[in-house]
Amino acid sequence: MQPTIQGMAIKDVYQGMKARNVADSTDRLTAAHVAIAGAGGLGSNIAIALARIGVGQLTLIDFDQVELSNLNRQQFKLSQVGMDKVTALKQNLQEFNPFVTITTRVQKVDHDNVTELFGDADIICEAFDNPSAKAMLLDAASEFFPNKPMVMATGMAGIHSSNSIITKQVRPNLYIAGDGSTAGAEGLMAPRVMIAAGHEANMITRLILGQTKI
Repeated sequence: MQPTIQGMAIKDVYQGMKARNVADSTDRLTAAHVAIAGAGGLGSNIAIALARIGVGQLTLIDFDQVELSNLNRQQFKLSQVGMDKVTALKQNLQEFNPFVTITTRVQKVDHDNVTELFGDADIICEAFDNPSAKAMLLDAASEFFPNKPMVMATGMAGIHSSNSIITKQVRPNLYIAGDGSTAGAEGLMAPRVMIAAGHEANMITRLILGQTKI
């Protein structure tokens, strides 16, 4: 008997999920490996966007657990409170796209483990909510992987205009999304965080497909 998913042939499911993707993108998306540092408001939304379009391999890195305060913007369920974020996120992603290979690391990123965590990835995605952690990863990635594309975000708090969130190319292999100014102390909510996450996910998609300019 032919193997099925949800009562449908696996081949039909796979092809059907690709039907509305940009033409000739499937092979390059499937071959890509993106490592996402942080599985919170940015990371969970970015991971879902990339999984849905069929990025072949995602590495999810976060040491934190799901809390009630996360649920206003992070892609977790009430039933997942208390779980490691990367475990809960993998669970959700596999429901969206069972054809993506997902590696989880319940680990805090520091200068000493950057080469291990990100060495195999084609693209590094920064999705932290801590400015010092962002700076650390940028410094380490610049040191160890100067030619590897990195996509970051800064400034997505509050309820300001959506149009103030943009993506900038600040170095040949460095892209930063956000408004560049608003801080988390102002409050973080789903709409603006998701806009910034969308910018990151779209830039990553463009990079995979060979579009390196803004």
